[in-house]
Amino acid sequence: MSSRLCRTSVAVLALAGAAIAAYLVYVRYAHVTIACTTGGCEKVQSSRYAELAGIPVAVLGLGGYVAILATTIRDTGPARVAGLWLAVVGTAFSLYLLVVQLAVIDAICQWCVASDIVMVLVLIASVGRLYAPRPEAELAARS
Repeated sequence: MSSRLCRTSVAVLALAGAAIAAYLVYVRYAHVTIACTTGGCEKVQSSRYAELAGIPVAVLGLGGYVAILATTIRDTGPARVAGLWLAVVGTAFSLYLLVVQLAVIDAICQWCVASDIVMVLVLIASVGRLYAPRPEAELAARS
């Protein structure tokens, strides 16, 4: 897979994740009813697990996705590693929150699960991006 495709995939997925997180931030601060087909979104979003150190988890997610997106601006080794590291941390935190939804809150938020899926896809694309040939190597191979 090409470096450009991996980088673009990470960027598009990070934008999708940021959109989900932005919606959850909007719902929280606008005090509007969350669109939910599972019936558990409100319960999850109002639980004590919806905040970490007083910061809404949706805000943390939005920040994480924006940070991942920022790593796609340049295609350097450090940017690739930083993007992968953020994706690993995001995936681990997503897994923790999914377990909390299932085992503690006893409710599922469809928006949270959607974000979890996006984060896992970001992780996969970030691994691909880390190992994809650098643009210079791609140009040299074409010569």
